[in-house]
Amino acid sequence: MSSKVDISTTTTLIVIDVQKGFRDEQYWGGHRCTPDLEQNITKLLTGFRKAHLPIIHVKHDSIIPTSPLRPSNAGNEIEDYAKPLATNNEPLLHKSVNSAFIGTDLEKRLREQGTSTLVIVGYTTNHCCETTARMANNLGFNVFFVRDATATFDRHFEGKTIKANEVHFNTLATLNEEFATIITSQEILEAITKL
Repeated sequence: MSSKVDISTTTTLIVIDVQKGFRDEQYWGGHRCTPDLEQNITKLLTGFRKAHLPIIHVKHDSIIPTSPLRPSNAGNEIEDYAKPLATNNEPLLHKSVNSAFIGTDLEKRLREQGTSTLVIVGYTTNHCCETTARMANNLGFNVFFVRDATATFDRHFEGKTIKANEVHFNTLATLNEEFATIITSQEILEAITKL
């Protein structure tokens, strides 16, 4: 399985919306999947930093009045374990829509630093992470979507609850081999050690 992982100096880690507001599971629909998300994102950040590979952080500044991610709310803050390191030249981009490419200079930054491959982690699997992955692929980037470093919440439709794990799995299935390569954090970390 690891043979599909091609990590090089043209690979950038994109950390999407790892914000305190996602602790409010009830606001987002209920139970969250991916219990090891925090641990896996921390390991990936450490691995990319040790290998001196670029990292770009993205933060959602919601325009929805009740959202925990509104800039005036404490939930807008980046989680401590995922805060950008200024000493490592890790930019923090602000967005207010699902795609990290809209309203930011993400594409310009990636082109200027010669990035060809993105590794996507963060919140939520089926919203900002998926939208960013699809757009990245459409823009010509290779995309690794890290299944155990992305997460979502239960969804509700027509009186039914769709469990977070199912929403997560269905998103991975629709992205796989069309918009992204679905991968684990361990596979990425193993590939980094071979640089």
